[in-house]
Amino acid sequence: MRQVSPKLQPWLNTFNEQVALLVEDGFKPTATNAREGLANLTQGLVTDIPAVAWVQDDLVLSDEYDVPVRIYHPAPAQSLPVLVFYHGGGHIAGSITVYDPICRKLANATQHIVVSVDYRLAPECPYPAGVNDACNVVKHIWQTLDSRKLNYLPRLSIAGDSGGGALVATVSQKAQFDDAITLAKQVLVYPSLDYTMASESMVLNGTGYLVQKSKIAWYFDNYFQNDEDRTLVSPLYGDFTPQLPETLLLTAEFCPLRDEGMNYCKQAKAAGAVVKHIHFPDMIHAFLNMEDLVKEECDKVYRYIAEFLQQ
Repeated sequence: MRQVSPKLQPWLNTFNEQVALLVEDGFKPTATNAREGLANLTQGLVTDIPAVAWVQDDLVLSDEYDVPVRIYHPAPAQSLPVLVFYHGGGHIAGSITVYDPICRKLANATQHIVVSVDYRLAPECPYPAGVNDACNVVKHIWQTLDSRKLNYLPRLSIAGDSGGGALVATVSQKAQFDDAITLAKQVLVYPSLDYTMASESMVLNGTGYLVQKSKIAWYFDNYFQNDEDRTLVSPLYGDFTPQLPETLLLTAEFCPLRDEGMNYCKQAKAAGAVVKHIHFPDMIHAFLNMEDLVKEECDKVYRYIAEFLQQ
């Protein structure tokens, strides 16, 4: 029988009660309260913030927009491979500040130089601004690292969760046909891959498990403001070839995005790509932002990612 982890259920019950009261009182979603919600969740439940040997903010320059990034080098005296990270938040919320603790843990666990990307967000900057920023960072990150005279290996992987996972998958699919982007591996953590919201898990897990189906629809309506064909822009319906980067994809049983992640794995494998899928049978979406409640599971995520990147 399906059952949410008892580590999460009491918190989830309280959260659902608070949401019901807010709705009864006339709550309306805005970009401001979406951003505050994710920031407060993460700040309240990811309280272990490790030191990293070298951390600095910088810019990745491009003709369209100079993208702010935060660079984490866990061993500045060593040349390490690079991991570009795109934060989650439904293309509206999240930031390098919100995800600072998570990127610190990634850098230390993986022994990669982690580059956290502050890509542009909707509704102020709708699609494809964030996608363009994501692509431009992987194309031009070497110039930024060189300007800092950092020790690095020219080996690039990308990672992201939720909406950031959508950017990872989109960049990887573009890289199959773009010689300017060379990727070693991609890591997708409960990624958003189907903007049509057509999966069974979107219905099954779309109420009562932190991320509501109606809220996801609101995110997408703010992200797509120019009548884009949501099938064509969904990574799940994109191109899959053997040139897709080696893939690690993590799903959670009670996540609305569960099925699209699983279907992505099937399609990538069928195309000849190398894919590793790990499923958490009692977790919900965004559990990485709730580490104090599920530390063992979060530790596993960092360990799985480290093992995958270091293979």
